[in-house]
Amino acid sequence: MTEPSAPPVLLAVEGGIATITLNRPEAMNSLDIATKELLRDTVESVAADDSVRCVVLTGTGRGFCVGQDLKEHIQLLESGSSDELFTTVERHYNPIVTALATMPKPVVAAVNGVAAGAGASLAMACDIRVLADTAGFNFAFAGVALSCDTGASYHLPRLVGQAKALELLYFPSTISAADSQEIGLANQVVPAAELDDTVHALATRLAAGPTVAFASIRQSVAYSAQHSFADSLANEGQMMNRTGATADHAAAVTAFVAKQKPVFEGR
Repeated sequence: MTEPSAPPVLLAVEGGIATITLNRPEAMNSLDIATKELLRDTVESVAADDSVRCVVLTGTGRGFCVGQDLKEHIQLLESGSSDELFTTVERHYNPIVTALATMPKPVVAAVNGVAAGAGASLAMACDIRVLADTAGFNFAFAGVALSCDTGASYHLPRLVGQAKALELLYFPSTISAADSQEIGLANQVVPAAELDDTVHALATRLAAGPTVAFASIRQSVAYSAQHSFADSLANEGQMMNRTGATADHAAAVTAFVAKQKPVFEGR
């Protein structure tokens, strides 16, 4: 009897940390329709799960994610399946990256290998990117005569500046982990053998933190990118009122006065 194959996206939840793993190592974790649909549903489910206080996105094998599965893409082009091909941004990529970028909890990308095309975009939607020293980024869209998607036009200029973003998009090539850190794409680069432990330690720290405060900080930074200084100040006031009413804030103040370390419950 043939054993069922593993799903293309794995989910493990432990200690308030949800680890989402792209699991098509034979295809460098490229995104076919089945993978995109499962990834979308998985990301949206952990976004809505209050017991999850930090999310980690990573991949299996040599790649983090090389973006669209071009073998399936060619098949769809040749078969004339335009509905499947040209609605995938709206049905898959946009919902996935929106959930990653807006969920009310921190998100960490553990970039274990090359992140290309939409794979690079998914990593950029995360708050923090930790790269194995063997990993890298490639904004491959123009190489296959396509525009950028999955939030690349939004996140890339904010990370590296508009001029550098256009250069990377116009002339795609693989940017090493060290160079990625130099230009602001990577927060941290570690030896490949240390990636899992480094990310676990970081995610554990985030999961034990004041989740509502983290969510409010995340939302405030995103809000200020599209609003005036005055509007951003007003939004900060609303977020301060929100976080000031949390149990975590009360616990932190009490612990501070008592010269103790606060224990946060994420509420």
